[in-house]
Amino acid sequence: MNSEFVLHPQLANDCFVITDFPLSRLLLCNDSAYPWFILVPKIDNVQDIYQLDWQDQQQLLNESSMLSEVLMQEFNGDKMNVAALGNVVPQLHFHHIVRYKTDPCWPKPIWGQQKLTPYTDAELIEVKERLMSKLVAILAS
Repeated sequence: MNSEFVLHPQLANDCFVITDFPLSRLLLCNDSAYPWFILVPKIDNVQDIYQLDWQDQQQLLNESSMLSEVLMQEFNGDKMNVAALGNVVPQLHFHHIVRYKTDPCWPKPIWGQQKLTPYTDAELIEVKERLMSKLVAILAS
């Protein structure tokens, strides 16, 4: 891991930093239409998961699975979408999007379907507090 880790400018512009896991930085995408989180391994010059060493691949899978479970418990979704595309932002990152059968894009992917709805300050604080209360307990154990 690089102590000089730099988040890709597009992710830095579109997201809020929530916390750091042992391997990854957890971000919240600034679209309040969906609980949409992004995990970014704090390793420079990696575009795809196969480029990580075996231990980091396993750690990323563990962090992604833990995050998925917490998000589904906290936001009570119908489906968890996890994707690592990287066509626009080459830095390896995993989208974690809680989906509902009632959401405006269901069952289609959310990309390019509708304009982003930014969080208000109050909504942002609420989401951070909801999530951090669960994550702190897990990360401390």
